[in-house]
Amino acid sequence: MEMLSTSPRFIARVHMPRGRRLVMVTPLARSISTWISRAIKPPPTKICGSDGGPPVTANRVRLSDGRHLAYHESGVNKTDAKYKIVFSHGFSGSRFDSLRASPEVIEELGVYMVGFDRAGYGESDPNPIRDVRTAALDVEELADSLGLGPKFYLVGFSIGNSVVWGALKYIPERLAGAVLMAPVINYCWPGFPPELANETYNKQDMGDQWALRVAYYAPSILHWWMEQSWLPTSTVIKGTTHLPNKLDAEIHRSRMADGSGEKRKNQATQQGKYESFYREMKVMFGKWDFDPMDLPEPPFPVHLFQGDEDGLVPVTLQRYIADKLSWIKYHELPSTGHYLSSVPGLGDKVLRTVFGNPSSE
Repeated sequence: MEMLSTSPRFIARVHMPRGRRLVMVTPLARSISTWISRAIKPPPTKICGSDGGPPVTANRVRLSDGRHLAYHESGVNKTDAKYKIVFSHGFSGSRFDSLRASPEVIEELGVYMVGFDRAGYGESDPNPIRDVRTAALDVEELADSLGLGPKFYLVGFSIGNSVVWGALKYIPERLAGAVLMAPVINYCWPGFPPELANETYNKQDMGDQWALRVAYYAPSILHWWMEQSWLPTSTVIKGTTHLPNKLDAEIHRSRMADGSGEKRKNQATQQGKYESFYREMKVMFGKWDFDPMDLPEPPFPVHLFQGDEDGLVPVTLQRYIADKLSWIKYHELPSTGHYLSSVPGLGDKVLRTVFGNPSSE
């Protein structure tokens, strides 16, 4: 607040001796400082199961730090499964999200899948120190609590792939394989050529550009920035992002019309937007402790599925990552957008590609 207390704008209009001017300015600066502190402070979190908080309805595991993760199991019985998958949902997602593969293929291949509400989402407790590393460790503890064995497969969708990148970095010894589906990228990853990152970044809506700037350079004010209405903010949060793919646009219109999109959003953020959406943005678009493009080749297959008409994740940057990490098995899907789980037959294709008997690419 030193800048405010010495600014000519605040002093010039007070025609008093200098000493008395400062007496007048100091309370003003203090008042402004108090207002700013209150404005940027997120509201209290409504923890599931606490007084006044949402009820607990899901199956949950207790982690070593006392937090709980809510989960939902699907597929074949865990004890009979040949392949065990942990699924990490995207923005507005939940423990009920999955690959949406057909029951016939799931049964044929012997696939068990567990989805979980990531920290702060749905009915999973928030983690005030959440970052890419702790998100990966949450997956490890979930797998151990459910008895998935020494190794499991990890699949992420959209922004939920920060968990997959984190697992590749921090717990690779626990993975039998990994799948990244339309993974959101961080424009500030050092591995990107500046000219390529800048070119794709500048193609975004101005509100999205500013939201990412704040998440990276000034994360402490992100909650205030996203809640105010007189400066541009994220079109993803507002639901106004341009979706060039026909199926994506139809899905978005349908969700808006029948209220299912708002219902998903409310379920995801029932403990507060800060601990779900906004902390998610801090983690994904903030400063990382590593660059995914520096990761060494793991001793298991890693697949990346990306639509070439994705309006949320630039395909040009995904191609660059796949080229830089030659060990990634890259699958670019023609005339396909971002909502990959809604693409007919894609869930089956992913399972057959990863576990054998792949359909034609």
